[in-house]
Amino acid sequence: MKNCLVIANSFKKDAESLASEISAFLKERSIKTSLFLYDGNKVRSQFLELDFSGYDFVVTLGGDGTVLFACRGCAPIGIPVFPVNLGEFGFLAAVSKNGWQEELDFFLRDKCYISSRSLVQCEVLRSGKTVFTCCGMNDCVISSCPSSHLVNLNVAYNHALLGPFKTNGIIVSTPTGSTAYSAAAGGPIVAPELSALVLTPVSSFSLSARPLVFGENGEIVITVMKSRSDVLLTCDGQIDFALSEGDVLILKIPQFHARLVCSTQEKFFSALQSKLNWSGGPRA
Repeated sequence: MKNCLVIANSFKKDAESLASEISAFLKERSIKTSLFLYDGNKVRSQFLELDFSGYDFVVTLGGDGTVLFACRGCAPIGIPVFPVNLGEFGFLAAVSKNGWQEELDFFLRDKCYISSRSLVQCEVLRSGKTVFTCCGMNDCVISSCPSSHLVNLNVAYNHALLGPFKTNGIIVSTPTGSTAYSAAAGGPIVAPELSALVLTPVSSFSLSARPLVFGENGEIVITVMKSRSDVLLTCDGQIDFALSEGDVLILKIPQFHARLVCSTQEKFFSALQSKLNWSGGPRA
């Protein structure tokens, strides 16, 4: 470990001062650091993606949104992300701001657990040609714009038609993202280290529409049909792409994985209890 990128969320209090502390900590261990100030609004408006090549690991200072941004760039080249939580939920940012020194020292001594997380890859075909691609750590969402309107979508899995959906949208999430928008829409919570895709309809105009969980080897194909409203693809809630009638979206699990430091099963289930008030049942 010789080169580290520190990503500090510019909207989080104390993020820059903590970045200076971590840089000094790493400098004592002969590790060079670079600082990037993360601005979520700029990411959305400019499709901003960093070049993470040349770094051995990345430290994020912010909430889960900062981690999502880092993981999308780090996963394809296998760089681990050390996520310090300065946000609200902390499902992904599992390192507390008061305990980062001990955890980072364990990581540098190769004594820290690293979780491998699958992603969802989306390719948009228009008239048979690829016009957009993205990878989501949490999810890819196909939705109406405005969100209160209905859109018509045909959905298939491995060439088997699942049927037409008249809905506000469809969420295709990873197990990591199953605790995010998908859970809010009634989807199942999936253990984060499984390799699967969760398809969750949003306010479907049918009582029979239910979430579905698919294995790692298949493809979900969604075709945008004629609708009365605009249709939007959103990746991780951070990247938007306007869809057109006839567009075909191919969603699958890529071969590469995100690597999250200190994100243990114990911390995941603890977050379910403390953040989402999940109890599992009555207790004696």
